[in-house]
Amino acid sequence: MREYLLQILDSGAGDLSVETIVLRLAVAAVVACFVFLSYRISHSGSIYSKKFNVSLVALTLITTTVMVVIGHNIALSLGMVGALSIVRFRTAIKDSRDTVYIFWAIVVGICCGAGDYLVAALGSAFVFVMLLIFGRIRNDNRALLILRTARPNETKVEALIFQYYAHKAVLRAKNTTEESVEFIYELNGKYVNQPAPVEAGGKSITEAVYEIGSIEYFNIVMQNDEISG
Repeated sequence: MREYLLQILDSGAGDLSVETIVLRLAVAAVVACFVFLSYRISHSGSIYSKKFNVSLVALTLITTTVMVVIGHNIALSLGMVGALSIVRFRTAIKDSRDTVYIFWAIVVGICCGAGDYLVAALGSAFVFVMLLIFGRIRNDNRALLILRTARPNETKVEALIFQYYAHKAVLRAKNTTEESVEFIYELNGKYVNQPAPVEAGGKSITEAVYEIGSIEYFNIVMQNDEISG
């Protein structure tokens, strides 16, 4: 019984030829190029990171190498799980889609390392097409309207914002002191430059705000969840 258990634990170790190992790494490299291309297309713009994209290719090849080493060896696989369990990654994910690409690279590496080329190719093809279709979806920009004025103008400001944006502008904060009041409104960015209402005489929101008088500042801050400072 003891010899049987040892045979199971040591099975599959070192039984791959050099040609097989090179083939698995080569297929992994080819599929990793599709991962690289998909990330480049879906993240075109200011959020694209060349270093992260290259890391995806390296991650695919590293995972393939680990799978080649493990093979069907249960002892090595358990040891690898124990070794990786102590690793902690502190890098923040700026875009939720990055997690998808990391997982994609790891899965491709596992499939190629195990010799399941068809699964790696077909799976990557489907993922590539889906990300190509939906990968360019962007979050709508949001705008913050930040305004500080004298306390007597409180009702005038509220009425003016409602006149221009109605319920599209949501009041997020109103900070007051004895002398002043600060408003923070949030609305969809596409409404910031919408045409002024007829009753406003064609004036922009900025002109209308400063006509109230005693305005300390009026800021319009555009926000985008996909761009992190």
